[in-house]
Amino acid sequence: MLRLLLSMTLLNPTAEPPLDAVPAARVLTPGGDRLGYAPAARPRPDTGVLIGHDPVAGTAVMCGGAVLRSRSRSLVLTAAHCLYHRGRPLRGLVFMPGYEGGRAPMGVWPAVRSWVPAGWRNRPDSPARLPYDLALVGVAGKGRSALESVTGRGLRPVERGTLSRRRALDLLGYPAGRHYPGTRLYHCLGEAAPYRGVLVTHNCHASGGGSGGPALYGGAVAGVVSSSSPLSDPAGFTVLAPLDSRPFTRMLAKADRVMRRG
Repeated sequence: MLRLLLSMTLLNPTAEPPLDAVPAARVLTPGGDRLGYAPAARPRPDTGVLIGHDPVAGTAVMCGGAVLRSRSRSLVLTAAHCLYHRGRPLRGLVFMPGYEGGRAPMGVWPAVRSWVPAGWRNRPDSPARLPYDLALVGVAGKGRSALESVTGRGLRPVERGTLSRRRALDLLGYPAGRHYPGTRLYHCLGEAAPYRGVLVTHNCHASGGGSGGPALYGGAVAGVVSSSSPLSDPAGFTVLAPLDSRPFTRMLAKADRVMRRG
């Protein structure tokens, strides 16, 4: 049986994975490495990084994020745990779409509001929390320009019920560590199957820095990279928090309404 006893490897880029963390026969990404990932052909304007600061630890924390299509045109999708470090809320959170090589060609967008599902807030740190590892971040416009006026239209969420069976997804993120720069977009093709409220792919083993990145299904976003099995696992897997749920739909409607009111 699949064990959802997950480590914090996605927030620990110094953890060193084994060379065969994904068996070669399972790697679906052309040119994919030992974790199933390969550099993306080019940066994407709808995908970037969120960076925040933990003033207690004096640490900067980076996660992936994606522009989510909304009427307010100001929402970024990421993982709920990406808003915290060791249980403490991050300060000075900013989003940089199209991030590449340490540069932010579309600007630095400061966060002004954030939302996480009640299922995340009201549960202890356990596998039961994983289906709710989703967050929305509202970012401040630049003058009269909203985020989507600069990046183009954001990714639309999948429709309810889309993820009830196995789907082919493309996971995006900015892995960091000895074998990854942390400043370049990578992707991994994987078949993700539903399991106890989350999606699990054995074709991709997300490394440090990979949290919060979107998992794409066609032209829509199906989920968010949440966690992985320990990087010492020779048959590693990645867990995705899915978007096709009622709590996420309610959270999106609320966040969009608040950001439209300014």
